[in-house]
Amino acid sequence: SMMVEFDVSELEMMHDFLGIEVKQSAAGIFISHQKKYVQEIFYRLQMKNCNSVSTLTVFGLKDGFARYIDSVVYKLNKAMNRRVSIPLLGLLWLCVWAAVGESKYMAYKDPRQPIVVRINDLMARMTLEEKIGQMTQIDRVSATPEILKEYSIGSLLSGGGSVPLPHATAEDWINMVNGFQNASLSSRLGIPMIYGIDAVHGHNNVYKATIFPHNVGLGATRQVYAYTILFYVDLSSTQTSADYTEKLEECVKEKKSHMIRRYLAQKMMNSNCCRDPDLVKRIGAATAIESRATGIPYVFAPCIAVCRDPRWGRCYESYSEDHKIVQQMTDIIDGLQGEIPANERKGVPYLGGKDKVLACAKHFVGDGGTVNGINENNTVIDWRGLLSIHMPAYYDAIIKGVSTVMVSYSSLNGVKMHANKELVTGFLKGDLKFRGFVISDWQGIDKITDPQPHANYTHSVQLGIQAGIDMVMVPFNHTEFIDALTSLVNDKIIPMSRIDDAVRRILRVKFRMGLFENPLADFSFVHHLGSQAHRDLAREAVRKSLVLLKNGENADSPLVPLPKKASRILVAGSHANNLGHQCGGWTIAWQGLDGNNLTSGTTILNGISAAVDPSTEIMYSENPDANFVKSHNFSYAIVVVGEPSYAETAGDNLNLTIPKSGADTITNVCGSVKCVVVLVSGRPLVVEPYLSSMDALVAAWLPGSEGQGVADVLFGDYAFWGKLSRTWFKTVDQLPMNVGDSHYDPLFPFGFGLTTEAAGAR
Repeated sequence: SMMVEFDVSELEMMHDFLGIEVKQSAAGIFISHQKKYVQEIFYRLQMKNCNSVSTLTVFGLKDGFARYIDSVVYKLNKAMNRRVSIPLLGLLWLCVWAAVGESKYMAYKDPRQPIVVRINDLMARMTLEEKIGQMTQIDRVSATPEILKEYSIGSLLSGGGSVPLPHATAEDWINMVNGFQNASLSSRLGIPMIYGIDAVHGHNNVYKATIFPHNVGLGATRQVYAYTILFYVDLSSTQTSADYTEKLEECVKEKKSHMIRRYLAQKMMNSNCCRDPDLVKRIGAATAIESRATGIPYVFAPCIAVCRDPRWGRCYESYSEDHKIVQQMTDIIDGLQGEIPANERKGVPYLGGKDKVLACAKHFVGDGGTVNGINENNTVIDWRGLLSIHMPAYYDAIIKGVSTVMVSYSSLNGVKMHANKELVTGFLKGDLKFRGFVISDWQGIDKITDPQPHANYTHSVQLGIQAGIDMVMVPFNHTEFIDALTSLVNDKIIPMSRIDDAVRRILRVKFRMGLFENPLADFSFVHHLGSQAHRDLAREAVRKSLVLLKNGENADSPLVPLPKKASRILVAGSHANNLGHQCGGWTIAWQGLDGNNLTSGTTILNGISAAVDPSTEIMYSENPDANFVKSHNFSYAIVVVGEPSYAETAGDNLNLTIPKSGADTITNVCGSVKCVVVLVSGRPLVVEPYLSSMDALVAAWLPGSEGQGVADVLFGDYAFWGKLSRTWFKTVDQLPMNVGDSHYDPLFPFGFGLTTEAAGAR
């Protein structure tokens, strides 16, 4: 090749009369004979102040295509009314060869090239429209092959309940995803799209997938440090963790009102804590391969919010009120994406193989600290509090190579996080050196103008993109978003550098995950969806998440483990035989579903039936009256009650009471026979009014599809050992109340949990 000089006036003439495209390259400007993107290229030249110089340096080109050159020369002569010089003819001849040579080799498609080279090469070829298309994520219901091809859409998603068809199989999902992907690959540059989905407790949108316990339960499986309890009692004489446990449990049972005014002790409450630190990592790996079984390589998980007020409708998506536990639970990222090898750089987006998925740390930042626990509300906190409570888990997630971060709907000290440039660009991308891409929440841009969403959409787009959001979730209005952002760039309100930063980050993730080499899903992982191995893992997680809060009036008269052999037992309550309730929100549908037909799984009643001796008679009644209970001479009763399913704002609750039907069941049953109450809920509820009538109380959280795990522990096949990762309050008037607060006076303190021995250990 050779370098030549080209007069700007001739360059403009070639554009005006011939439709010859002028593009930037790493070495200067090169010319091709495609007309489609001429306007965009000349806009770029203007941005580079090319019109202020007399000549431009262009790539030299070889000979070829004489008939095309003859046509070009004829048009030039006619347009300029003069003969074209031989040097210009030679240049045009060379131009054609370069265009052909370029089409033969595209560096961005070459996996041998370094990722930075591939990104630079691809971005040099992209128009503004293609770049903005990459920044756009739409729901599958809005997508067509034509839209994906025309707009070069960067990503698709399935929102809660957005499925190819009811009871869709893994093959159905793969065929849908691949159909969309083939459309993306047919676009001008063939940039593959990423398909994302909410997989927040397993692959929860998909029929027959394994549904794991929600995060609030998983947090109870892991106590990460010697928890702190504050009492005006003398603990100096306690010598062992067992002594300390006994003393603490005595204080709780006696309901001493002098709890928590200052730190008096910080000792280990359970010498076996952290005995399975890999549990969430294994859950992440199972979720990843089940997602891949349906052709989906990107999940919007984990939620690393620190829920500071259980009135929040998303509190069950949080592992704990304590940031240390949440930090530890970011190990699920290693399961989802794979662990970064020791010889590779930490803190860079990473994907460990075809059986792994991109993860998404959410929701940045402070979503769990809103006033009164109101979803999407304002978090009022100083800088030190933000860094010490809500930010630490993001440090860990970034070090583990999390590929994406989702911005929170909420505000921080009155500033919407979707418009918070100081934190998104300044702190997350700047100080924390996050190199993946930042994605908005569902219609998050629209909500910048709450309480009137979409009130000034173009301005909201401006604020969101300037804040540092790279990919925007616009499920239903992609053309409006694309038009608004294009206008903002053309009007020089948003600089091209901001667009390039966003696209560079998106492409970096796509290249690092190998999407260009392997854009289409295959059927090799289909058999992993809802596999028995994964259901066994979910059952294990249920066992380890259960927290025993009461067991008899004293240590000499425990009710659990329950005897498997009894003449007749009662199982009662709204949640005993309701798979939908025990799975909770974000299961098949966004808000969850009622009943047993939503997906595959076993209810708690199923588990009890399988656990007891064949000679034991089980009677089930959802809400029996006291006369029924008294008249049947039950050996004992298991009452399973709790919250209905909900998600997000629909779950905001200022009262946190057990629903009336559940409270009535507790009263009717536990007033007449020995009973253990199993509470199925996404957070602590008000239980103190009923506690004295219960012989035992178990917090089962939202256990998911494998209800046998509850029976495994109730009947002593496995031990209780879960510990509260949330403070259990007495009344909602105390809220917010978290461990370490000056007014800390809980019913059951953070870290509390009684233990039992498994049958084999007795």
